[in-house]
Amino acid sequence: MSASLVIQTSFIGDTVLTTPLLAQLANRGPVDVVTTPVSAALLAGHPAVREVIAYDKRGEDSGLGGFLGMVRRLRATRYDVAFLAQGSVRSAALALFAGIPSRVGFSTSGGAWLYTKRVAWRDDLHHAARLLLLARPNGREPSPEELRPMLVPGPDERMAVDALLREHGVAPGDALVALAPGSVWGTKRWPYYPELAGTLTSMAHVVVIGGAEDTPLASAIRSASPGAIDATGRLSLLASAELLRRCAILVTNDSAPEHLASAVDTPTVALFGPTVPDFGFGPLATRSAVLGLDDLPCRPCDRHGPARCPLGHHRCMRDLGPEIVAERVRALLSNREPVA
Repeated sequence: MSASLVIQTSFIGDTVLTTPLLAQLANRGPVDVVTTPVSAALLAGHPAVREVIAYDKRGEDSGLGGFLGMVRRLRATRYDVAFLAQGSVRSAALALFAGIPSRVGFSTSGGAWLYTKRVAWRDDLHHAARLLLLARPNGREPSPEELRPMLVPGPDERMAVDALLREHGVAPGDALVALAPGSVWGTKRWPYYPELAGTLTSMAHVVVIGGAEDTPLASAIRSASPGAIDATGRLSLLASAELLRRCAILVTNDSAPEHLASAVDTPTVALFGPTVPDFGFGPLATRSAVLGLDDLPCRPCDRHGPARCPLGHHRCMRDLGPEIVAERVRALLSNREPVA
C-alpha cells in the first residue's frame, strides 16, 4: 500500500479546501500532511490523515537548517508520491530532496520544473476541485459530495464551545447567527457588520468569530448590538468550526471562516468585494448565497484583495448595503434546521 505526502503550507482556507484531496488519497493508503503550525492544529484528528507534520517555515524551521531538518524527517518515511498542493519552489525542493520519486503539482506552479507530473490548472473550477484533480489521472471532475471539505472537531472543541455558550446564557436549541468581520486583506472587510447585527438580535443570538486581531471589529459590533457574543480570540480554529456547526447561518467576508463553515456544512452568506467567486473560493455549504456588486467595472481588482482600494472609493463593499444582506439572512433562517 503506497504512502502519500501532501504539502500544503498556504493559508488556512487552502488547507480546509485540501481535505477532499486527503479523503481521496486515504482510500489508497496512508496520507501524511506537511502544513503550517496553525493548520496542523486544524487537521488534528482528521480521519484521512495518518500524521500531521508542522513545518514552521517562517519560525523555528526557517532557513537552510530548518529545511534540511524537514528533509531528513521526510526521507525517513520513504513516501511513494508527493502532492504539491502549495506550488512554491521550496515545497517542490522539499519533496525532491526527501527522495520522493513521484512529485505531482500544477503546471503553473513556481516549482513545476521539479515535478515528475504536471497537472493543468483549471480556472473554471472551484479550488477544492482543482486540488482534487491532482490525484485524478483521468481528470474526472468531482461531484458536490466529493468536493465538500471536512473538519472533525473533537471533545475538547465541543467542551470549549459549550463553556462559551453557557457563559453567555445560550440554551440548547437557541438560534445562533455567526458574523466573521475580519480578513487579512483590508478591502475584503465589509463595513456594515454592526448595522447588520442590530437587525438580527431580535431573531437570534449573534456571535462574532475570528482571531484576537479581530477583537476591535467585534467591539464595534457589540456597541451596536450589546447582546452580541464576542468569541474573537477565544477559540481555536477547530473549536471555531464546532461553533459554526451549531450556528443557523454564517455571514462572512471572502476569508477563512467561509471555508470552516463549508467544512461543517453551515449555511453561509459570503460577501465578495474586490474578489469574485469565479477565482475558485466560493462557499461549498449545501445552502449558501454569494453577494457582490457584479456591475462595477473595477471589480475584481485583485486575486486576494489589496490593503486599500486602488481607486480610493471601495464601492465594491460600501455600496453593498446591510439591508440586502439582512434580507438574504432572513431567507436562509426561515428554512433553519435545528443543530444538535
